[in-house]
Amino acid sequence: MTISSGETTATATATARATATARGATTNIHHATAINRNKYEKLITKPRSQDAIAETETNGSASATATATATPAPIGATTDRTMLLPLEDTNAAAGIVTYKQKSNGSASGSASGHGNGHINSSGSGSGSTSCSTSSSTSIGISSSGSGSGGSHLGAGSSYSMGWTCHCCNLIARRCFGINVRRCVLALLAITMVTIFYYTHYVDTDVFNGYKIEVAGKSLPVLTNLDKGRYGVIVFENLDKYLNMDKWNRELLDKYCREYDVGIVGFLSPSEETLVGAQLRDFPLFVNTNLRLRDASLNPGSSVLRLTRAGETAWGALPGDDWAVFQHNHSTYEPVEWAQRNTNEYPADSVGQVQLPLTTVLQDRGHLDGIQRVLFGSSLRFWLHRLVFLDSLSYLSHGQLSLNLERMILVDIDDIFVGEKGTRLRPDDVRALVATQKNIAAMVPGFKFNLGFSGKYYHHGTREENLGDDFLLQNVQEFNWFSHMWKHQQPHLYDNLTLLMAEMHLNYAFAVDHNIPTSSGYSISPHHSGVYPAHELLYVAWKKVWNVKVTSTEEYPHLRPARLRRGFIHRNIMVLPRQTCGLFTHTMYIDRYPGGRDKLDESIQGGELFQTIVYNPINIFMTHMSNYGSDRLALYTFQSVIKFLQCWTNLKLASAPPIQLAEMYFQLHPEEVDPVWGNPCDDARHKKIWSKTKNCDSLPKFLVIGPQKTGTTALYTFLSMHGSIASNIASPDTFEEVQFFNGNNYYRGLDWYMDFFPSGEALSLPPSNSSSPSPMPTQAGSPRYMFEKSATYFDGEAVPKRTHALLPHAKIVTILISPAKRAYSWYQHQRAHGDVIANNYSFYQVITASDSAPRALKDLRNRCLNPGKYAQHLEHWLAYYPAQQVHIIDGDQLRLNPIDVMNDLQRFLKVQPLLDYSNHLRYDVKKGFYCQALNEKRNKCLGKSKGRQYPTMDERSGKLLQRYYLNHNTALVKLLKKLGSRPIPQWLKEDLSTGT
Repeated sequence: MTISSGETTATATATARATATARGATTNIHHATAINRNKYEKLITKPRSQDAIAETETNGSASATATATATPAPIGATTDRTMLLPLEDTNAAAGIVTYKQKSNGSASGSASGHGNGHINSSGSGSGSTSCSTSSSTSIGISSSGSGSGGSHLGAGSSYSMGWTCHCCNLIARRCFGINVRRCVLALLAITMVTIFYYTHYVDTDVFNGYKIEVAGKSLPVLTNLDKGRYGVIVFENLDKYLNMDKWNRELLDKYCREYDVGIVGFLSPSEETLVGAQLRDFPLFVNTNLRLRDASLNPGSSVLRLTRAGETAWGALPGDDWAVFQHNHSTYEPVEWAQRNTNEYPADSVGQVQLPLTTVLQDRGHLDGIQRVLFGSSLRFWLHRLVFLDSLSYLSHGQLSLNLERMILVDIDDIFVGEKGTRLRPDDVRALVATQKNIAAMVPGFKFNLGFSGKYYHHGTREENLGDDFLLQNVQEFNWFSHMWKHQQPHLYDNLTLLMAEMHLNYAFAVDHNIPTSSGYSISPHHSGVYPAHELLYVAWKKVWNVKVTSTEEYPHLRPARLRRGFIHRNIMVLPRQTCGLFTHTMYIDRYPGGRDKLDESIQGGELFQTIVYNPINIFMTHMSNYGSDRLALYTFQSVIKFLQCWTNLKLASAPPIQLAEMYFQLHPEEVDPVWGNPCDDARHKKIWSKTKNCDSLPKFLVIGPQKTGTTALYTFLSMHGSIASNIASPDTFEEVQFFNGNNYYRGLDWYMDFFPSGEALSLPPSNSSSPSPMPTQAGSPRYMFEKSATYFDGEAVPKRTHALLPHAKIVTILISPAKRAYSWYQHQRAHGDVIANNYSFYQVITASDSAPRALKDLRNRCLNPGKYAQHLEHWLAYYPAQQVHIIDGDQLRLNPIDVMNDLQRFLKVQPLLDYSNHLRYDVKKGFYCQALNEKRNKCLGKSKGRQYPTMDERSGKLLQRYYLNHNTALVKLLKKLGSRPIPQWLKEDLSTGT
């Protein structure tokens, strides 16, 4: 069960529903007419239901694949592949593109069987459009005359999940800065699991977050004071709602009525077949375990918003466990209908008129005051995903609504790149221009975006070289961006001058051939250097091309595509890039993975279709080779845009990359900051990462602080170990890199890794020839790298950032009395000449109000906030398991460092163990342990360490005991929860004094 909400008072009237739709009148489904029959085979666009065979999709998600039976070709005959290639006599002036067949070297014959057809499309875009999904595997668009007549789209009815649910990442997690699309995607994913769950808004005014909770037998808290916490309830299994115990059911129904909360329910499949069975407590009857076909929507339904009614999804629907509803009350209205599959029940259909069966039903609440939308099947059927989005929007009164505007940009990489026989010819360029005109009629502002590598200009056959020339003659027809001159991968360059020289060659080529150079957009071949970020690429892009925007499919990972994100690095906006199923070698339909059916499946409600539905901004990657040969890219994009127009009310448009990037980060401001991952954890990332980088040099553990707890002493003790090495010292922050918690993070991963050289460049830990020899280290043996930055402990973004880069690292923290730590930090600042610390007493600092000067508040916060130990440890434990976190008692580190270091070595599993009793000695003058250089001489920390401060005043001490009482209590509970961690003596004393 899912609950999505905006907070609403019980007395408030129901918000007006956001159901404004741009529904067109139902159009008639008709046959496409054959044109020039002596040249072209007529496309089958009317559904041939007798030939449809329902199949079950593997990997756990069912789909229906419609297969058309074809007349077998004579033995020895060669069947033509479906070509999407225009004739030489294409009437470009009239905007008509006629796609023909081409055998690609094989004997030509009559088209038959799967995947053979042609497309005629009107370039003007005028005339009425009619769409249908049919059981034929061919798609055809025909136009009469110059585009003034009606056009028809027929599409194979095969369905795909399009994306896989990874619900474990979404359940029981609080998210901030997440927009409507992300929330809806989460709901779509969660709806597929067989558990109860609840969703509600964190901030309903700006709608920037949601929460998903897993619930057991009892309901969660439904209200917060006088406000309802939830706005939509989704039952993945409606039986859970119908069979809820009386108390909870009455409580939930009362809540729904008082706060105008709607319910979405899915009938779950069961082995028992029900015929006319009444749903408990409702005048509603169901028949289950049916096979259905030919789904259509009710044009008068008030639920529909994004989804456009008026068409029919012809063919068998996925699965054999559908439920249909029968009702006898005016509160119910069908949203979706389907027909019984007469192929499966031939005896039942003889001489009978097939009446539509209700598969999605709206309950308008006239019966009990609660609005509902009930589904007779799951989200396996692509149309149900659209109706589900609309149900969430309708029942949440518009709060859970996707914007209807979609931006589309299609990049064509590798212009001029390609082997002979795979490049563009003049007629391919004509088809490109004509199809662009067709798409622009449906998508305002649309232009193909061409990325070029000038080195390979005129490297094809004679006809392909003419194609290069013809492309440049039409240079103003397209948008352009720079690839690399020789299509090199930038991460292979470690010299900025050489990298810029290659870019200058491509720039000069552009100038010589009148190619625009001011797009501010560039794509790196194979996405090399974009992520993981190769800093030289970003610098060279700025200097040569003034790049402001790029895109990649690699951030944070290639799959799943729905989780791709954007970021900004070195003032270059990086947008997520999507694929359309066409890759460099995808040139012929008969070689497409899965064949024509698989491509059509993606277009007709599958992955490509869903990508555009869920993403407000879509940048698609294609390649030059996709526009020659069978011209699959032209077919794919024109078809999916037509399909979107038929089945949705989305408003499609296009814009240049810079404008799209500005729009994207306005929609997703939370994505501005990058999160650097570990390239070695992803095989694809490792291939496009600098060869000079080595993941083995990254730290294996971090000493995270907090400050003034003994981290410098621990750093010194660790450096005595022959198998342990730390980062190179920073000229600004000395032994601390402070990468994860400040502006250094924006310098990038390369900057961080420069502090961890590998091999011979790694300096030995500090030692003295007269001191006892540390354990010997074998030449070439790996060092156990670590970093100490005491500001990491309480950094808000640090745990997330460190886990992204170092998920397997061990975390070491030191805790002392938080009151003593706060006082020590104040005295530290006084000793370093801090003006505020030297002009305000400690008591004045820790009692400063929020209206105090900013510098005083900052000092107050740095004194007090790190001492909220439980709060910060919980933050770290949200990313790292307890087995990777080691907590050191700071008092024990000072009083008994030998035992502490032995415990730490065992935790780190570092070998061999160093006997610290031979290396540490108590120094009477300093009052703590120091490194023993010889029998008589110690090497202690500097004068600033171990400084004796005046005793804290009693008033401040009592105030801090009270201030930290709840935090210390929480720390005790946390330590007990973690187990095998003794309660420090200082913590016991602080609690006894505080109470």
